[in-house]
Amino acid sequence: MTTILCRLTGPRCLLWRYGALIKRETHSRTSHVIPQGGARLLAGGGRPLTGYSRAQSRRQHTEAAAAVEVDLKRLEGKDDGIVEVLMCRHKARNALGNVFVSQMRKVVSTLYNDSAVRVVIFRSLVPGVFCAGADLKERALMNNSESDLFVHGLRSLMTQIALLPTPTIAAMDGVALGGGLELALACDLRAAANSAQMGLIETTRGLLPGAGGSQRLPRMIGVTLAKELIFTGRRVGGQTALEMGLINRVVEQNQTGDAAYREALSLAREILPQAPIAVRMAKEAMNRGLEVHYESQIFFKGLYISEFSDCSLFQVDIGSAMAIERMCYARVIPTRDRQEGMAAFIEKRAPRYTGE
Repeated sequence: MTTILCRLTGPRCLLWRYGALIKRETHSRTSHVIPQGGARLLAGGGRPLTGYSRAQSRRQHTEAAAAVEVDLKRLEGKDDGIVEVLMCRHKARNALGNVFVSQMRKVVSTLYNDSAVRVVIFRSLVPGVFCAGADLKERALMNNSESDLFVHGLRSLMTQIALLPTPTIAAMDGVALGGGLELALACDLRAAANSAQMGLIETTRGLLPGAGGSQRLPRMIGVTLAKELIFTGRRVGGQTALEMGLINRVVEQNQTGDAAYREALSLAREILPQAPIAVRMAKEAMNRGLEVHYESQIFFKGLYISEFSDCSLFQVDIGSAMAIERMCYARVIPTRDRQEGMAAFIEKRAPRYTGE
C-alpha cells in the first residue's frame, strides 16, 4: 500500500525511490566479499560464516590461487573499447562454483568505473558450453544455510552483471542451463548458435530458478511462456529461442565452434562507434523505465494495462518513466560528444566520440 500511495504522488516520489534503489543495489555489489583466508562474510555484516571447515577454506584458497576460471581480455586496435569476460573452467564445464563466482565478481567489479569500456562480451573458452549451471558437487557438501547464502551470492552476481553501465552481450556457443542461462539473461543482448541448448531446468532438480531467472525470463518472453518453460524444465535450441524472443540473433555453428562469439563481436562492433555516454544513459533509461512499468502491472494484479488506458494510475506510470528518461537525457546534453554529434552531422562526416 505504501508503494501504491508513493506512486500516486507522481514522478518526484518515484525518483526518490529510484535513487534509493541504486544506493541499495550498489551496496549489495560490495557486501559479498571473500577475504584472503577463505571465510565468507554475510551480506552487509562483518561476521564470517563457520559452516566450512578450515581445511575446506584452505583448499578453496589454494584453488583460487592456482587456477584461473574467469579472465578478462581487452581488445585493441579497431576493437579498442570492447572487453571480453572469458569463462574457462574446463573440467567442470564452467559450473558456478565458489572459485568461479568469486573470480567473476572481481572481474565484473573492475568494469564499473572504467570509462574505456564501451561493450562487454561474456563468452566461454570451453568447447560446446556457455555455462552448465550450478556446481552440484559443491552444493551437495553445503548445509541448508550455506546453500541459501551461496544462491544469494549468485543472485547478487547476476544483479551486478545486469547493473553494468555499458551494454553486455552473451555469446552462447553451447549449453546454457540453469544458472548459466540466468547469467545470459542478466546480459542486455544474446547471440547463440543454432546448436546451443538453453533452459531453466531447476525444477528437474527439485529447485526453482534462484539467481534472477524467475523474474527476468517472464519480463523477456512473457509470463505465460516463461511459466511453461520453468514448470517443465524444458530445453530449447537456438532457433526456437530466437522465435520466443529469448535471444537477439542465431547463427549456424562453424567448424571452430565460435559462431555465436563472432556474431556477438559483430554486434559489439555496431555499438562501438556510437556515443558512449548516450548509450549508457539509453540503457539506464530503458531499464529503470521498465521497472516502473512492471510495478504498475503488479498493482493491477496481472490485468492488461490497456484496460486501464484512461486511468490516472496509468498516467502516473508513463509519467514516472518519462521523468526517468528526462533525467538521463539531461546528463547527455552538456557532453562534448553531443556537440561532436551535431557538428559531424552538419559537416557531413563520421563523428569522433571520446566519451566526454
